[in-house]
Amino acid sequence: MIIVNNKSELWYNKICYKCAYGKNGFIKSKKEGDGCTPIGTFHINKLFFRKDRIKKIVTKIRTISTIKNMAWEDNPRKKNYNKLITLQKNFRRERLYRKDHLYDLVLVVEYNTKKIIKGKGSAIFIHIAKPKYKPTEGCIALTKKDFLNLLKKIKKKEKIKIIG
Repeated sequence: MIIVNNKSELWYNKICYKCAYGKNGFIKSKKEGDGCTPIGTFHINKLFFRKDRIKKIVTKIRTISTIKNMAWEDNPRKKNYNKLITLQKNFRRERLYRKDHLYDLVLVVEYNTKKIIKGKGSAIFIHIAKPKYKPTEGCIALTKKDFLNLLKKIKKKEKIKIIG
């Protein structure tokens, strides 16, 4: 199990990785746009990646190549809230195919994905960190090197426990 704490640490099998988390800390009752990382235990079972930027991935997790019109619906008023969507036009959504490198690797944290509650929070991922581990909007972020190292080690149906 992956464990994330409020010391900017992500632990897996006695290995500690420095990480970033939500700019407003951790919270048990997450709301869309609050800038917090949700507390709890969640499944991780799919990885999106930019195959034009990441040439080789060694992992047991199911991989999905990110394409230009992929996004994650982060509008609670939409029927596909907190789900992968295909953009038809240039709509404002959480685009997975970005100019920066933050989403070159994206592990989906299965937070609010089974029985989706609108407004409870969406698009909670593990992704690549900004320089100096700048805080996220609620995700967990690692360096690319640490992320690729972690991917080699985690199980096919891994869990993450965010304790804050």
